[in-house]
Amino acid sequence: MLAKFTVAALVLGFQLAEAAPVYFPRTVTSLDQSQIAEAQPRDDTATRAFTAAPIKTSDGQCLTVDKLGGDARENLIPITAAACDGSAGQQWDVITNGKHANQPGFANFVSTLTNGCMNFDDRRAPGNQVLLFSCGGRADGGGDVVNSQLFTFANGAGAAPLPLVPQSGNNASCFAVKNGALDVSACDPTKPAADQLFTIGASGKAAAPDSASASASATASATATTSAKASAKASKKGSKASATASDSASSSASATASTSVAAKANNAQVTPAPSSTTASATATTPDAVSRAGGVLNPSAAAEANPKDNTATRAFTGAAVKTSDGKCLSIDPAAGDFRENLIPVTIADCDGSDGQKFDVITKGVHQDAQGQALIVSSETNGCLNFDPRRAAGDQVILFSCGGRADGGGAVTNSQQFAFTGGNGPLPLTPNNAAGTCLVNNGGKLDSAPCDKSDAQNFTFA
Repeated sequence: MLAKFTVAALVLGFQLAEAAPVYFPRTVTSLDQSQIAEAQPRDDTATRAFTAAPIKTSDGQCLTVDKLGGDARENLIPITAAACDGSAGQQWDVITNGKHANQPGFANFVSTLTNGCMNFDDRRAPGNQVLLFSCGGRADGGGDVVNSQLFTFANGAGAAPLPLVPQSGNNASCFAVKNGALDVSACDPTKPAADQLFTIGASGKAAAPDSASASASATASATATTSAKASAKASKKGSKASATASDSASSSASATASTSVAAKANNAQVTPAPSSTTASATATTPDAVSRAGGVLNPSAAAEANPKDNTATRAFTGAAVKTSDGKCLSIDPAAGDFRENLIPVTIADCDGSDGQKFDVITKGVHQDAQGQALIVSSETNGCLNFDPRRAAGDQVILFSCGGRADGGGAVTNSQQFAFTGGNGPLPLTPNNAAGTCLVNNGGKLDSAPCDKSDAQNFTFA
């Protein structure tokens, strides 16, 4: 009797599981901002049919994402349907041409909040196949174009209800909401069911058509960006020339004013409207960068790496020298579009801006006794040790405070033991006991501390 009951219970359990797929939450308590910066860069070159628009179901709910619903890189985020509230998690961009969408008649649906792409992966378990994932299909952000993120989208579509048909579904799959989450179901895209129809909300910003006024506006915007960038660089150089261990009130006010002007001038670039070919041709060529984004975004860099004018500095614009007399060196173009993720190299000392560092013992991002931040005088980024990154790429410059957007407070991955003086002393990160920074083939890297001269540095 017991055996029969057990078998019956198991059969019932399997039937229930098949009838109602279980959604496994991947909620994380914290995010890895350095990895997010690589995995989820915004495509500022893209043509957008809609920007920050809600996507509504047939019953008037909005597709919604939660940044903490996925993994530490903001991948694998489920998409739910919820009452529309205008929040950032309910805003979407529709990209018809860009780095990850290059086929006529198809578009990426991208979360405005995370920059992740709506993705259909039929290799995953049923009920867990529709997710936000790094555009291009690679978790680290290195992907190009993938058909699991391309959806049928004709020019001018969106105002009227339309099905979300992934190219990878072979024209036989449509998205629909099941049990409160966006899922997939069989369909004929020419005759979709009511629950397979979605509307891109009227509150979204549709792209304006090209015109002479749009061209002039885009040109003016590009000019403002170039001027702001030049102003910011001039301000940086001026503040470096007059900086002391305790920044003066006048230099602080000047730097604040310059930053404010640059930020205002660049705000128009945060969500750029599509511009005409003429505007693009007359704009100054942007600075190329090696990592995510491809080109420098001055407004994003200004926000991510502000100078802490309140800080107490033990050194300003100092060289950090190895035991054999070489200097730590950085190249702002070696990082991403926000001047994050910049590797630190070892080079012959030449007195260039890329070889100048501030040592901050107290400030917005440093509050621990016996510790200090080592900050690039050129970019304002902090020396950062992240053992979670790939070997050989764990010592980088990153936004002080540890958040890619500059919103962080204090993180021990940027604190190094320091009690004063020029050294020699080892650079030991506060987040990794027994670890010292070392020259590894011309690149600053990490190794177990061994008290050797090779692990000692001096400030000069």
